[in-house]
Amino acid sequence: METDEAPAQHKDGRAETCTVSVKGLTENWQKWSNDHCEYQKQNPFSNGKVTPPQIQRGQEGYGRPLEGSKTEQRGKDAHSHISREVTELCQVIKEIGESGDDGRTSVRFGMLFERYVTISDKLVGVLLRARKQGLVHFEGEMLWQGRDDEVLITLLQ
Repeated sequence: METDEAPAQHKDGRAETCTVSVKGLTENWQKWSNDHCEYQKQNPFSNGKVTPPQIQRGQEGYGRPLEGSKTEQRGKDAHSHISREVTELCQVIKEIGESGDDGRTSVRFGMLFERYVTISDKLVGVLLRARKQGLVHFEGEMLWQGRDDEVLITLLQ
């Protein structure tokens, strides 16, 4: 039997028959099945024996998302967002800080916290990122509101 009659419903409730090819259904199913098998070969969590080639440490692309992937784009977006926040933090330090004898701008953490809390709630994280990039200097590994209010934060660039 090459075709089957399958009733379909119109919006007004009338039934209509349409022709569906069994051969077409079979071909579509086989295509889906083949595509799924290929996908499972690449899936590291499937029971298949074929695994994708792994990039080894030291090879180009190790520890990086695939080029053109959504993961790569999200990483680029996050990087640009963080860079903007670090730049904004440096600008705030320039605005409210005082120049020292060496010509570098400095501000106390408590004063910076009071001003910056209206801009972002991630001051300490942005400060750590700025220090990692060599833009600011302060003593200690972490700054705590209240306890470290008198710690001097110096803008290096």
